[in-house]
Amino acid sequence: MPPLSPSLPPSPPTRDSVVAALRAAGCVFAEDEAELILATARTPEELAGLVDRRVAGLPLELVVGWAEFRGLRITVEPGVFVPRRRTEFLVEQALAQVPDASVVVDLCCGSGALGAALASALGPVELHAADLDPAAVRCARRNVDGHVHQGDLFAALPDHLRGRIDILAANVPYVPTGEVAFLPAEARDHEPRTALDGGADGLDILRRVAAGAPDWLASGGCVLIETSGRQAAAALAAFAASGLASRLAVAEDQYATVVVGVRE
Repeated sequence: MPPLSPSLPPSPPTRDSVVAALRAAGCVFAEDEAELILATARTPEELAGLVDRRVAGLPLELVVGWAEFRGLRITVEPGVFVPRRRTEFLVEQALAQVPDASVVVDLCCGSGALGAALASALGPVELHAADLDPAAVRCARRNVDGHVHQGDLFAALPDHLRGRIDILAANVPYVPTGEVAFLPAEARDHEPRTALDGGADGLDILRRVAAGAPDWLASGGCVLIETSGRQAAAALAAFAASGLASRLAVAEDQYATVVVGVRE
């Protein structure tokens, strides 16, 4: 979203001038965004800088430094995947499946939003989060009151978690490689490709998580992964191939599709 006009006039910015600058740059929810930016800025100079960055196309969450997720303020940083509100549905499904979970893992954690939200809802839990990306690990350590590990999927986790995990939440990348270029610019240009690109059909990482999950889940434990509606059948098949009792959960109003697998 390139700037279409000077972001702010040289005089001290006002709410109206901020809204006008955002609207001119194509921000659909200019009024709402202006309120967040105004609440974040501590000085007129900082306000002008925040507006300039938003007008230049930086995602709003990276401009203000946080994203709301299930009522929590999750710190986000440049180069880290921004949690989507639709993914709150995955958290709801996890809590419904294992409401008394005591060991929770957020795999491919990004900012750590899933783990933080699950721990907030469950109360005291043993919480682990993991990501391959060092930037994500640094960011997650600011949001997660638990253990944050760096590494490739299950290889990042301490071995003592085998057979103990009650909830394994994994917001894996699931955009097919050939479709990454068609994503909105805010994702395509400002989030790491490794957090978006799921391989030829978008399910490479999902299959790896599904294959490894049974060794790590406790009896009755569940693994939950967000996917798309058109990938749902193949995702369910991957879960079934791993011996998991699987089901599909869909929230059409949130455009959310989650595959849930349970170790029986």
